[in-house]
Amino acid sequence: MKAKMIKKSLLAVILLFIVGIISVLLSNRSIAVSSSKNRKLPIYSVDTKEKKVALTFDISWGLDNVEDILNILDKYNVKATFFVVGGWIDYNSKNKDMVKEIHNRGHEIGNHSNMHPDMSKISKDRIIKELETTNTKIKNITGEEPKLFRCPSGSYNDLLIETAERLNYYVIQWDVDSIDWKSEGAEVEYNRVISKTKPGSILLFHNDAKYTPYNIPRIVEYFKSQEYELVKVSDLIYKENYIIDGEGRQKIK
Repeated sequence: MKAKMIKKSLLAVILLFIVGIISVLLSNRSIAVSSSKNRKLPIYSVDTKEKKVALTFDISWGLDNVEDILNILDKYNVKATFFVVGGWIDYNSKNKDMVKEIHNRGHEIGNHSNMHPDMSKISKDRIIKELETTNTKIKNITGEEPKLFRCPSGSYNDLLIETAERLNYYVIQWDVDSIDWKSEGAEVEYNRVISKTKPGSILLFHNDAKYTPYNIPRIVEYFKSQEYELVKVSDLIYKENYIIDGEGRQKIK
């Protein structure tokens, strides 16, 4: 009898322990979900019925294809947004000249940090320095301060978004990634972009990707045939009275 009572007591203790663990896990899960809902997000796309999309190019290494891309955009009378890294601008005089050329051809230049760090892992002071340093470099060349910022490698946290917004930047992500840097093949990249793009999409490309100069004309021609307008990011996004939903879609309040 005594042995049975001991077994029952042990069983009760074990059950209480298990219930406690489950409660903690559920509690933590609720906190995680709540935190996720409250997380600050950049602009991934724009909620619009207008058939508008934005082409964007990240430049952080070399001058590969930049001139070709500019010539292609000129041919189709399309304006795009180029996000440039401050350290890249400083690399040589040709890079500085290219920033000026991009600007002179009517394209938009955005801030892509100074040294391309993981900005979700640096301090507020370092974030400010990264943004302001590149801001100054771009302004000294073009005479205009960039209003858009793109997180290096797409990495961000609340501190980064809040700090950038306080410095009057619109933080721009993307909802259509060509993944052109992987060089998986022209058709793979082309079909990926065509299948994922919708009104309000922001498309991501890189200047040094192998197939991008070949695909950009095809992509532009396709969307023009579908009566889309290809615009700069600043001509796509809302500047005020907006919210960003849980998927990073910018909407009018």
